[in-house]
Amino acid sequence: MAAGLRARRSLLGTALLALAFAPVVRAQGTGAPRHRDAALQALQRDDPHALRTALLRGADPNLRDELGTPLVVAAARLKAWQSVRALAELRGTDLDATSADGVNALMFAALHGELPVVKTLVARGAEVNKTGWTPLHWAAANGHAEVVRYLLERHAYLDAESPNQTTPLMMAARQLHPTTVRLLIDEGADPTPRNQSGHTAADYARLAGDPKLAELLAREADAFRRRHGASAPR
Repeated sequence: MAAGLRARRSLLGTALLALAFAPVVRAQGTGAPRHRDAALQALQRDDPHALRTALLRGADPNLRDELGTPLVVAAARLKAWQSVRALAELRGTDLDATSADGVNALMFAALHGELPVVKTLVARGAEVNKTGWTPLHWAAANGHAEVVRYLLERHAYLDAESPNQTTPLMMAARQLHPTTVRLLIDEGADPTPRNQSGHTAADYARLAGDPKLAELLAREADAFRRRHGASAPR
């Protein structure tokens, strides 16, 4: 069972990285084709000057590629952080736009622990909360405690549920990030829920091979239930 959980953890990391490094394809949208192509090429080089030039010449900052990925999300996926900032500076860029699978630029920045980029996006109006997987889930999954802290300071929903009811605390526990687990607990995260797989945060830590972290989470779950009057795990 533990081996199966480790395999799922590995698959999770692989899936997130696959999203991060998927290729950029030809864009669709308004603007002359050569300027759209120039914008995408600028992203691949992370050349903000060339990107601004392409935009000034007619490329749409909200253009999408053939897979439906917005320009700012494509930049973040490529870790072209200078280009992300250049797009964020433009008033017309939709910073909350998502790819076809629901991923936005802030999620990628959180995944990679790029706190300055996270701060820039939020300062320019990117929403911290969204339905489904959130930036907080992705920051917790990779143990980026400072990004987690900042998102919480900006009112990220602490117990946000993914489509399968996984919380950021579960993500931190299953990926064995004790510092992030402790931070979330200290901020008041609920350690009692079970997701659709039937696992609590403590279950994930135990199955991933960290009995000490699992014991901590189990104790915190018991304390949480006592404080809030619950008699059994949810």
